[in-house]
Amino acid sequence: MNSLDQLRRHSALVADTAEYLQLPLLQPRDATTNPSLVLRALRQPDYAALRHDPGVRTAARTDIHLAMDRLLVRFGCEILQRVPGRVSTEVDARLSNDLDANLARARRLIALYAAEGIGRERVLIKLATTWEGIEAARRLKDEGIACNMTLLFSFAQARACAAAGVQLISPFVGRITDWARQQAGAAWDPQAMRGARDPGVQALLRIWRFYKARGVATEVMGASFRETAQLVALSGCDLLTVSPALIQALAAEETPVPCRLDPSAPGVPEDDAPLALSRAAFDAALAADTMTRTKLEEGIALFSADGASLQALLTD
Repeated sequence: MNSLDQLRRHSALVADTAEYLQLPLLQPRDATTNPSLVLRALRQPDYAALRHDPGVRTAARTDIHLAMDRLLVRFGCEILQRVPGRVSTEVDARLSNDLDANLARARRLIALYAAEGIGRERVLIKLATTWEGIEAARRLKDEGIACNMTLLFSFAQARACAAAGVQLISPFVGRITDWARQQAGAAWDPQAMRGARDPGVQALLRIWRFYKARGVATEVMGASFRETAQLVALSGCDLLTVSPALIQALAAEETPVPCRLDPSAPGVPEDDAPLALSRAAFDAALAADTMTRTKLEEGIALFSADGASLQALLTD
């Protein structure tokens, strides 16, 4: 049995792609998208036609933001024809620090899906894990709209999400490790920092243990993976969202993949902090955490730039 099939036994696999034609081969349960992934797909001939969807083109003449939301939903609908579970669709990252705008765009995305006959139980609205994003997720939950909190790098962000009762968080394993590697410079030892010793793996495990020990219902989905060793080390995590390239790499490997994260025996959490964080405490935690602050700002900037590029394509 290859490593991919073994991993499927322990964690729900989610395809991290907007390239829906690949999904029958990958056979994930769910799929996640973001502006960068949609932009990458649109630049390929197999997907370029979606920018000419009549609803998208009509909206582009009067409201480019609505046109982009229609485009994202068109991708989501194509994905949901090919996966049995859910799709994550991201609110424009340029709104990450605007509570009211996050709420309005999330509600519009859900309404656009409903107009296509897609129930909200099959959609996760992706929001950046800013204070405003977390508060938006808390309010949307009360409306029956589930959210996937993206660009999550820290324990403080995870605590705030748990307190808000959000549906799902996506700790960015790979980007946490990228930061540690950059800070270490020439002293970085890639072999010594693989698997269970990987900083991103350790960051996710800290959150996962805390959630399981507290009985937090929020799903933990590892994201932003750089190599299969990170995935193997997190076998048993609730969900893992994985690029097509890494899914294919796992299918070609026969490395044993035992369950590393057992929810029935999560181990002793490192932290006994209460779930709740005030706005001031959240801001102070981010101010003291250079990695999280930097990576959150970088991620928002990247997704914002790709969102602007998407809009430019729609006005060509």
